[in-house]
Amino acid sequence: MEDSLEKIKYPIGKFQRPESYTTQSLNDWMNILESLPLWLDICIENLDEPQLQVPYRDGGWTIQQVIHHVADSHMNAYIRLKLALTEDNPQIKPYKEELWAQLQDTQLVPINISLTLLHALHRRWTTTLRQMQPEQWERTYYHPEHNRNVPMWEMTAMYAWHSRHHMEHIRTLRERMNW
Repeated sequence: MEDSLEKIKYPIGKFQRPESYTTQSLNDWMNILESLPLWLDICIENLDEPQLQVPYRDGGWTIQQVIHHVADSHMNAYIRLKLALTEDNPQIKPYKEELWAQLQDTQLVPINISLTLLHALHRRWTTTLRQMQPEQWERTYYHPEHNRNVPMWEMTAMYAWHSRHHMEHIRTLRERMNW
């Protein structure tokens, strides 16, 4: 029972921080980020309003909350990237994602707004990433909750994982529900 709950909660496993990166791994991560908006479009295709209100697991977020969360999270990531590229190891501002997911906009704003935002955001984000010079991948920001510097290559790996993680929440829910 615990294993199946863990599989629903972490359908692709927990994030494993890579020790290093290669040109190929960077390209793979950027391809995932580039593809996410289209993957989400496919994952929510033909879902109706009651289906969007189904949580991906007991006690988890609804599909609608997941879509809005990904937009919130990835906006923060893009800003963190821009800060790290333009400042010397800036300290980022963490946020309480579980509280953000409960704010009224996640209930009142249709998901197509966040999906449109993700298409535009990921275009800008991946364009920025693909133009980075080798030394820029080593630039960092300081994460006060983790008490460490995070290099841009690691951030890119983490958000590629995050993209697949939440896309799989929706895809596997549809599969389990036979939608």
